Amino acid sequence: FHLYGQSYGGILAFEFMKYVAESKEDLGFKCLSAILSSAPSNVKEIEEEADRLVGLLAEANKDAKPEELGDLFRINHQCRMPEMPPILKDAYDNAGNVWRGTDAIQDYAAEAPSEDASRMPSALIMRGEHDFVTQESVERWQSVFNTKF
Repeated sequence: FHLYGQSYGGILAFEFMKYVAESKEDLGFKCLSAILSSAPSNVKEIEEEADRLVGLLAEANKDAKPEELGDLFRINHQCRMPEMPPILKDAYDNAGNVWRGTDAIQDYAAEAPSEDASRMPSALIMRGEHDFVTQESVERWQSVFNTKF
């Protein structure tokens, strides 16, 4: 199978691939490739970058209310559309409150699999041009996959 993970889903995809690579038993399936899209390799750094970007937006829009800054952040660093597409808005509106935000994963930093792990699949790591997942975060993924990019 091929695996795709967006944002937090990219973290889940990586951890699943790492689990499979470290497994000593035949699981009966194999991941052939993966795509991690806007997936942070270190959540704390991403939170700091998001805060920095919100601060820049606040400086440039001194009269903006907090909810307006949230909309500006979304437009500039997430969806880049004046209005959120209805299907995406519905997903956000109906997301539970347990996984909303990054509190549950605030200390996450990707780590390479153990040295005796089998080879992980090849992966494409990407981010949007104006994404708050930094290029450094994308590049850090290269150091935790045990495959050559």
